[in-house]
Amino acid sequence: MALHPKEIDLSLDRLWRLLDRLDHPEDKLPPVVHVAGTNGKGSTLAFLRAMLEAEGYAVHAYISPHLARFNERIRLAGELISDTALSAVLAECEQANADDPITFFEVTTAAAFLAYSRHPADVLLLEVGLGGRLDATNVFEKPLATAITPIDIDHTRFLGDTLTEIAGEKAGILKAGVPSAIAAQSGEALTAIEKRAEAVGAPLVRHGLDWEAKPEPDGFSFHLRGVSQHYPAPSLPGDHQIANAGLALVLAHLIEDRLPTSVASRQAGVSGAVWPARMQHLVGGALPALLPEGSELWLDGGHNRHAAAAVAAVLKDWRTRRPERPVWLVVGLLDTRPPEEYLAPFAGLVGGVRTVTIPGEVAALPADTIAHVAENLGIPAEASDTVEAAVTAAAHNVGGPVTVLICGSLYFAGAVLRMMN
Repeated sequence: MALHPKEIDLSLDRLWRLLDRLDHPEDKLPPVVHVAGTNGKGSTLAFLRAMLEAEGYAVHAYISPHLARFNERIRLAGELISDTALSAVLAECEQANADDPITFFEVTTAAAFLAYSRHPADVLLLEVGLGGRLDATNVFEKPLATAITPIDIDHTRFLGDTLTEIAGEKAGILKAGVPSAIAAQSGEALTAIEKRAEAVGAPLVRHGLDWEAKPEPDGFSFHLRGVSQHYPAPSLPGDHQIANAGLALVLAHLIEDRLPTSVASRQAGVSGAVWPARMQHLVGGALPALLPEGSELWLDGGHNRHAAAAVAAVLKDWRTRRPERPVWLVVGLLDTRPPEEYLAPFAGLVGGVRTVTIPGEVAALPADTIAHVAENLGIPAEASDTVEAAVTAAAHNVGGPVTVLICGSLYFAGAVLRMMN
């Protein structure tokens, strides 16, 4: 397939052309829930999907990027698309597009819509790829509901240099008359979202004003417009996942006229959602076996400063509850963001860092560079040649039970999960 020469080129013209040639599969889909934001999109959709599936609904889901297999991006009524079905829709899109320019994400999004149009389901949960206003997923005039997760400085080359500009782009998914669940935002980002909502006539359900989710010893309390309910602790660790579960609960309420869910189903979704590489406890296999008895190995794919701060909050809790158990990091990063922004929240929290160059990634930051940045932040660090060597070295430095967290990039997390399979 002749792809557009730029890796990312935000525009909808090429996608609309291809969708027209495919006889507009986007018009043949179930109701859509559309989610944009910087962090927490995938987790929020994982909670909502678990709630809806617990109620018995058939749920399509579209996420990006994938971790171990491309098929993870396209979930058909609860199941990952098969290799055969994926190859078929991609080939059909290639034939329809001919040799016209198009980006990788655009053609795969068109292929996903084609697949969804041929499989019945009750709802499609749709994650924005990048931004919102000009993202390839933003082709629905009347989704069932939308949501915007926390916004931070991200993809400045494409979305702008300020939170106002970035939030304005992400708020481009807001539609007239379509309710939108809004996560906690900085004042600058919230103002931009509210401005866009007023311009298009989109009703907002805002964190701190209309809803809240507050941690409690045995779970969390969820408050929505004067009504409170108690929910169990989320299956995904960290207070930031309470916020993501809360946003999913808001969405469940916004779509309840079309897709009603019981309290029991929502509770089951909160406590049973699965989302790989979001503070995932790795058990079994070769990597955990490298650690001393009584140790733990964890994996997280958060890759910006907001995600790092959320992970650091989890580590602080671990240190409080288990002060005798040291925590070490194994870090791999891409060169697309300043590494010091990711590493800074861990200063003073961890025993040290072992760094790895992400295998097979052209944009991988060299392990020596990451280690140098960590050392400058006061974090003991040393480069390793492989993930296995890094995990082994972390355990060796402690000499007893240790908690090792592999983190830094979704691409790094994907590489680790492929090693586990």
